[in-house]
Amino acid sequence: MSTFWSPVVRELEPYVPGEQPQIDGLIKLNTNESPYPPSPKVIDVINHDTIDRLRLYPDPNSKKLKNTIAHYYGVTAEQVFVGNGSDEVLALLFMAFFQQGKPLLFPDISYSFYPVYCKLFGIDYQTIPLCEDYTINFADYAQANGGIIFPNPNAPTAIGKPLAEIEALLQQNTESVVVVDEAYVDFGAQTAIALVDKYPNLLVVQTLSKSRSLAGMRVGLAIGHRDLIDALDRVKNSFNSYPLDRIAEAAAIVAFEDETYFSRCRDQIIATRDWTTAELEKLGFKVLPSQANFVFAEPLGKNAADLAQHLRDHKILVRYFNKPRISQFLRITIGTDEQMQALIEALKKA
Repeated sequence: MSTFWSPVVRELEPYVPGEQPQIDGLIKLNTNESPYPPSPKVIDVINHDTIDRLRLYPDPNSKKLKNTIAHYYGVTAEQVFVGNGSDEVLALLFMAFFQQGKPLLFPDISYSFYPVYCKLFGIDYQTIPLCEDYTINFADYAQANGGIIFPNPNAPTAIGKPLAEIEALLQQNTESVVVVDEAYVDFGAQTAIALVDKYPNLLVVQTLSKSRSLAGMRVGLAIGHRDLIDALDRVKNSFNSYPLDRIAEAAAIVAFEDETYFSRCRDQIIATRDWTTAELEKLGFKVLPSQANFVFAEPLGKNAADLAQHLRDHKILVRYFNKPRISQFLRITIGTDEQMQALIEALKKA
């Protein structure tokens, strides 16, 4: 710790991302990346002309990408915001909407970046405990607040909430912004984008890192009422006018356009997830119902931390959280069929 640090830096406990190993031959099932490459059309757009244009600044408003997203979801381009991954979008919206003098509400077991952003931006917050079955009960959020945010499906539990319950929350919570973080929505949950025209305080956040295989490109988006988007633009243009580079924008556009490839990869991941869940249950695991590209599994009768180390010894990485209520769970990303078969075989040896 240096005397040159600002007071806020001294008190920060930064978010810890999943390990990105530098070891060859590992089966990487710890960071919820897609096991499949991006659409082949991405290769076509990264050509000589695209590379030559890197000497020029990108469009600060990413108009082509916004138009593509708007067309895909049936909204207007003025309702779309894009940023350098959904983490940046989340950071900007925390600044734009949640410094209200009342606590921000989110689940006690959820995306661990939320409390980090709150401490970074001086936002008061309150965590709402999940139910015993690890589901969110929106009735617990019926209290004065400076905003509400939750992932759907939740992470790391992988459990989604139906659209009807999200709408009921919006009907009761009209005085603050509600953010639905949909990083994993494509794997089985219902998007809340259909509600943005009806509820001006709703903001939906998505990423191209999971279902569209572009984690390395860092592209995130938000969709909501144009007044909310205007606020995000004001914060973005006070921080970084050019969040998306030319290659990222071009890759994101074709990733949305290649619906056939997207659907095929998504459906394969869902099928592999269902097979993996059944195999884990045969081995005595308790697996929470997943609508994501990962499963959250409790190895009954075994210590989760020891089992994670056993898998690592067999060159398989999974995510272990040493946190209250979930310290006996493993979060396992869904890989290819071959990778998941290797996982099951390694677990049989435990």
